[in-house]
Amino acid sequence: MADALVEVENLKKLFPVRMGFFRTLVSRKQLFVHAVDGISFKVKKSEIFALAGESGSGKTTTGRLLLRLIQPTEGKIIFEGRDISFIPEREMKSLRRKLQVVFQDPYESLNPRMIVETIVAEPLRVQGVHNPKEVSEKVVRALENVELIPADEFLFRYPHELSGGQRQRVAVARALVLDPEFIVADEPVSMLDVSIRAEILNLMVNLQEKFSTTFLYITHDLALARHICNSIAVMYLGKIMEMGTVDEVILEPLHPYTRALVVAVPVPDPTMARSEVVIKGEIPSPVNPPSGCRFHTRCPSYIGDICRTKEPSLIHVGGTRFVACHLYGKEK
Repeated sequence: MADALVEVENLKKLFPVRMGFFRTLVSRKQLFVHAVDGISFKVKKSEIFALAGESGSGKTTTGRLLLRLIQPTEGKIIFEGRDISFIPEREMKSLRRKLQVVFQDPYESLNPRMIVETIVAEPLRVQGVHNPKEVSEKVVRALENVELIPADEFLFRYPHELSGGQRQRVAVARALVLDPEFIVADEPVSMLDVSIRAEILNLMVNLQEKFSTTFLYITHDLALARHICNSIAVMYLGKIMEMGTVDEVILEPLHPYTRALVVAVPVPDPTMARSEVVIKGEIPSPVNPPSGCRFHTRCPSYIGDICRTKEPSLIHVGGTRFVACHLYGKEK
C-alpha cells in the first residue's frame, strides 16, 4: 500500500513464563505468553487507526512493538518502507524523533520531581537539541498546541499542581515536541474524568488535522473509537478478529466477538430495547490459548469441530472488511 506509514506482517511476541525451581525440575518444557500471535495490518498516513478489544487481548503489547520499546519474536514492522523489526538500538534512536507515545496514566507517566518545562523539553535534549532558545521556543509552541494557554502559566508548575486533563495535555505536548509522524495513544482518556475525556479526544482530532500526524489509538471503548478513528482492528487473545473502516465495523459488525462488544456499548436512552450481551466468562489464558478459533470457548455462534480444530484466516470479505471467522466463506 503506497500510502501506508506503518505496515505489520505476521507480528508475534511471546514472553517466556518464569517458573519456580521445583516446577522447573518437574517439567523442562518452557511456557510462553502468546501476547501477540501473528497479526498483520496497515496504518495509512494521517489517519487515526484503532486497536480495540478486552483487557489482555494484546493491544498495548502491539503498540509497544510498533515503537520498538520491545523487540518482536517474529514478523515485520515496516515504517516508511523500512523494516525496523530488528535494527540495533543505536539506529532506533534517530527514528524515535518520528515515533512517540502517550501513556494511559498521566499520574504515572510524568516525573513528579520535574516542572512542566523540563518534562516537555526532555525529548529534545535526549535527541541532542541543547540550544536554550530553540528548546524554549519548541516547548512553548508544544504547550500552545495542546491548548495550555498562556504557556507561561504552566512552565514552572509541577504535575501535582495540575488537573488530570492538564496532565494529559502535558503528556501529549511531550509527544508532539519532536514533531513526530506516528504517535501511539494507549487508552489516553481511560484514567480521566468523563467530563474532560471529550476535550482530550477532540484535542487529538484537531492535532491530527492540523499536523497530519498518524495515530494508533488503543482502546476498549468502541464508542470512543467511532468518535475519533478512521479504521479499526478488533483484537482477541493476540489475534485480529475483524478489521475495516470504523463505521463499517461498528455499524455492521460481522464477527460474533465484535457484535458482542458493540452490544455492550451503553446507550443514553432508557427506553431503547437492548440485546443481551452474548459472551460470558473471562478471556482464556494466553499461556495456553484455545486451539482452532481463539474465541470458540465463548462464541454464541459456535458451529462445531471446525471452530475447535481449525484456526480461521483473516480473509477479505469485500470493501475494506476483513474477518477471521468460519461463518464466512472464501475470500472475495
